Amino acid sequence: MSTRVIRSLFQVLGLNSRGRFEEKANSEMQRLIEALQEHPEDKAKGQLTVTIDFVKLGDRIDMKPSVKAKLPEEKGFASTAFWPVEGGLSVQHPSQSDMFAGPRDSAERSRASETA
Repeated sequence: MSTRVIRSLFQVLGLNSRGRFEEKANSEMQRLIEALQEHPEDKAKGQLTVTIDFVKLGDRIDMKPSVKAKLPEEKGFASTAFWPVEGGLSVQHPSQSDMFAGPRDSAERSRASETA
């Protein structure tokens, strides 16, 4: 009986942990694809990383793979400008407060211009 020699990386990965690694890698790839399809942006990026550690132990070589999916990042929230007013916050700039106070009496405006 001859020894089976494997020279294909993907074949070795399929045999690793009796096929459980391949199942895990496929599951992570599916999770990444679903996240990309559900992403609200037209352009999104994810990453699937397979790392394989090889360790020589005497006359054998142990191979330990791992897989990691990096899902696309969701777009963050935009910043909102606030101004400190009387110990709190306001979205209105303090110099614009007169603009939103409503109509003023014309007599007040004429007195204000006389004193200026």
